[in-house]
Amino acid sequence: MATERIEVLKSILLDLHNGASAESVQELFNEHFAGVSAIEISLMEHELMNSDTGVTFEDVMSLCNVHANLFKGAIQDVEVADTDHPGHPVQIFKQENLALRAALMRVRRLLSTYESTEDEELLPEIRKGLQRQLSLVGQFDIHYQRKEELMFPIMESYGHDSPPKVMWGVDDQIRDLFQEAKSAAEQLPDTSIEEVKDKFETFAAEFEAMIFKEESILLMILLESFTQDDWLKIAEESDAYGYAIIKPTEKWIPARHSFSEEEAGDAADEGSEAPASGEQASDGRFEQVIDTPDGQVTISFKPKEKKEQAFNRDSQQPFGHGYLSVAEANLILDHLPMEITFVNKDDIFQYYNDSVPADEMIFKRTPSQIGRNVELCHPPKFLDKVRRIFKALRERERDKFEMWFKSESRGKFVHVTYAAVRDEAGEFQGVLEYVQDIQPFRDINSDFYRDLD
Repeated sequence: MATERIEVLKSILLDLHNGASAESVQELFNEHFAGVSAIEISLMEHELMNSDTGVTFEDVMSLCNVHANLFKGAIQDVEVADTDHPGHPVQIFKQENLALRAALMRVRRLLSTYESTEDEELLPEIRKGLQRQLSLVGQFDIHYQRKEELMFPIMESYGHDSPPKVMWGVDDQIRDLFQEAKSAAEQLPDTSIEEVKDKFETFAAEFEAMIFKEESILLMILLESFTQDDWLKIAEESDAYGYAIIKPTEKWIPARHSFSEEEAGDAADEGSEAPASGEQASDGRFEQVIDTPDGQVTISFKPKEKKEQAFNRDSQQPFGHGYLSVAEANLILDHLPMEITFVNKDDIFQYYNDSVPADEMIFKRTPSQIGRNVELCHPPKFLDKVRRIFKALRERERDKFEMWFKSESRGKFVHVTYAAVRDEAGEFQGVLEYVQDIQPFRDINSDFYRDLD
């Protein structure tokens, strides 16, 4: 039945992609579905993008809002314990959206006030307030980063790889729309207030549509799929990215219960008609005696001896032109003044160092990204560039790519290198990325050397 529903959903969306009107598709959808789960939507999008229908990721992304409107009011809610706790990632996510919506409303009021104000002396103060509120709205980027870097990898591990790809692409479009609106506002009074309002409303419409998709579709998929451990991992790594406008008031620590052998035995016996008694010998063996109408049955369990760990991280090993322990090698890599990332020959993100705290990283990395395909670690708009770089390095067209850019928000001049890693036989083993803030080197001048004399 579930497979049939997914096929019907796919057929409806395929009609939409082939030019059917939204109204006719909506009628067909309502005829077949009184309710649809977010998981079904995810599977449907996956089937649509990975079949021979000719529908591409870009096609699905272009009709993302139409899809959302189609499902509006029909998506089944999912309730999971603890999600209303102040520190739970779901609660934080929703509270951020509330705060961002409030900031949107304040921007709208300021734009209307600016347009209607006749006293020109008040306009500079209104512009200042507008810039402050726009900077608050701009914090949605933090909200999106946590979604993309912490939630999406876990979704992909459960096979839900299509919604993240589509949503990340739309996120980037929203980022671009915001920059256009913000730039227009910064040009006041040299640009018209009508142009600023138009650009802001174009952004706001897409942004508010994304809030609906996040809370009615994305979170429903997560609540159906994620375990408590998944949510704990997100909660633990969220500080590295920060929060949009609001900050958690307390830490979410769910109630966890571990069973001892005795408690586990009691739980297993509960509801059994036969009484049982147990005794643990000094060698760790555990015997369980069960009374039956025909006599007693004794069950004996002896745990395997735990083997000592064969490898010692502190033992010296031949390493390059000398000797290092794994612990020492790790310390050295963490003390290098650059962020290092290694993607292996199978395009899997395998390692990153801890040269700076996570919240100070230029390119933020968290443990949940380890084991992820490198293509999934980048926004869809950069995929073509990433593929071309890796292809050139793999096929020996280049040994290295270097690029640099000025990060105005961080006050850093960032230098990035992608280098092919080859073994002694010249075989490609992966790509090493190293990122460095070179602003301090650019700031060096002759006075620095005179101070050393």
